[in-house]
Amino acid sequence: MYIAIEGVIGVGKTTLARLLQPLFEANLLLEIFEENPFLSDFYGDRARYAFQTQIFFLLSRYHQQRKGVRKALDSNPWLLSDYTFEKDRLFAEVNLHGDELDMYFNVHEALAEKITRPNLVVYLQADTDVLMQRIAQRDRTYERQIKTDYIHAVNLAYEQRFASNPGQHCLTINTNQLDYVRNPDDLETVNQRIRQALKLAPFQESLPIDL
Repeated sequence: MYIAIEGVIGVGKTTLARLLQPLFEANLLLEIFEENPFLSDFYGDRARYAFQTQIFFLLSRYHQQRKGVRKALDSNPWLLSDYTFEKDRLFAEVNLHGDELDMYFNVHEALAEKITRPNLVVYLQADTDVLMQRIAQRDRTYERQIKTDYIHAVNLAYEQRFASNPGQHCLTINTNQLDYVRNPDDLETVNQRIRQALKLAPFQESLPIDL
């Protein structure tokens, strides 16, 4: 069973994946993003560095997913990841335009056919101001130049893709009031929501559909 956790920058995808791993006794596949040499420059000048940043991410995510997902599922029936290959196209639609976007689509379409899709996508929602607070709190050097309008644009794109038009088995969880790092009850709520979505025992039938 392949579960991918999705959401905007700063929403808590990696943290949640790490916390859920022992509960599902799953393998863990985490996105490698620090190796992108264009990322810091991109946050300072999006127009100039968008294409280089996006193509690097596309190829990096493709190679990691193509090898990593298959290998992980061969050794363990459970896999948790903190991203989907699909997210790359979403970011491209926000950051690229014209001929660059057309070229990106051509490459992405050819690669996407070879990628294993998750059985369940857990989409973590949060308001833009909450995301900005979380980004500031973790204080990653290359994220210090991120602008609120960019996070808001990405947030709207995620809402359109995963909440308004999911298109696949997708569980949406609002995280504005959740702190699954410090509050075990919040982590258990998320755990139960996932088990309910997968019809996996034990779960509580009485859990609400929306948080």
